[in-house]
Amino acid sequence: MFAEALRQQLPILQIELSDEQILQLRKHFDLLNRWNTVMSLTSVTDPNEIVQRHYCESLFLGAHLPQNPVDIVDIGSGAGFPGIPLAILRPDCDVALVESNQKKAVFLREAARTLPNVRVLAKRAEDVADEFDWAVSRAVNYRQIEGLLRRVARNIAMLAGESCPDHYFTWNKVKLPWGDHRFLWLGRST
Repeated sequence: MFAEALRQQLPILQIELSDEQILQLRKHFDLLNRWNTVMSLTSVTDPNEIVQRHYCESLFLGAHLPQNPVDIVDIGSGAGFPGIPLAILRPDCDVALVESNQKKAVFLREAARTLPNVRVLAKRAEDVADEFDWAVSRAVNYRQIEGLLRRVARNIAMLAGESCPDHYFTWNKVKLPWGDHRFLWLGRST
């Protein structure tokens, strides 16, 4: 079911995934659904909506990153979005998942166990001292992390609604292929 729903979306995303990448994404999906029964990782429960909102949006973001290897930090990774799909799509990139909720960080460690390009930072985003090429985020309030973003990366990719603050970064707004009110915001530090 997951693989079929994802494969239907791939032409819209204009990306290709190997059978191994689809299997890795399905394993994360299965783990997410098992863990979501005992702790709140996502409020979305419809499998098709999970595929579109979580996996496809994350892959869409990944398709808009530079084609060369980059270091990425996922701020407020939660259930691993967009970081884990990014890491699967782009095994040439190193991805750090930042999550302060310790239970969610345990989930992320389990989900990333077989992904050599992923590390989990179980700490508050404000305590991250590393610098990255790109910071990515979804479902995180921009105003709460804008100062941190300027410190950890010169390039930002955020999955958000129609508006995004215009200070500190020069933004490019890309409409997501699903619905009218979701966008990918690509920012560069000014």
